[in-house]
Amino acid sequence: MNTQKPAAKVMVITGAGSGIGRAVARRAIAEGYKVVLAGRRSAELAESVPSAPNALLVPTDVTDVDAVRTLFERAVEHFGRVDVLFNNAGMFGPSGAVDEISLTGWNDTLAVNLTGSMLCAAQAVRTMKSQTPHGGRIINNGSISAHSPRPKSVAYTVSKHAISGLTKSIELDGRAYGISCGQIDIGNTATDIMNELDVATGALQANGSLLVEPMFPVEEAARTVLFMAGLPASATIGQLVITAAGMPFVGRG
Repeated sequence: MNTQKPAAKVMVITGAGSGIGRAVARRAIAEGYKVVLAGRRSAELAESVPSAPNALLVPTDVTDVDAVRTLFERAVEHFGRVDVLFNNAGMFGPSGAVDEISLTGWNDTLAVNLTGSMLCAAQAVRTMKSQTPHGGRIINNGSISAHSPRPKSVAYTVSKHAISGLTKSIELDGRAYGISCGQIDIGNTATDIMNELDVATGALQANGSLLVEPMFPVEEAARTVLFMAGLPASATIGQLVITAAGMPFVGRG
């Protein structure tokens, strides 16, 4: 009888220095993954997984194509392959309607949320095509704003709607190579970005009122990402929505 344990999967996580990315990195290591943490600030990456032997920290700007290439090269050099990419790096961007935000704010938001996700996905696909056995899984972090916007969030909302198209295109084009792609759309998990939206004190609603909205623990979002990551190659989740119970999403408008 073969009692050899299967090799640990290797997961690359962008935006791993805080919030959802940090929670996913910690959960992945606890579940036995080898984890490559990417983020702009090395000190924050180190805080995410202090003294974790199965972690590799690679400071990375996801909008820089050379930095992204280096990220995946280092992952392969250190761990041999890449099985999962959690494409998580993002920013909320400027608050305002389409006539109120600057071109700089618009470009910066799309550069991180959309172009950065595309660059990381492209390099992940190249890596997954080349390895033996080939194949792997990409999980894009969307948002419930991929379905319905908050007021004054045009740049962020557009970027997250575009992530849905990116997800479906990768899933379609990756089939021949055993590469699947799914999206998790998270609403009101307790992270710093919720402070930007004043969710705990009164977030702007579509009718102009302010409402204190419920939140849920970031560890539950991480648990859901790991569920998606752990599916067998024969199964995939195309799009999954997880929100705080009772948040104003269903019926938003």
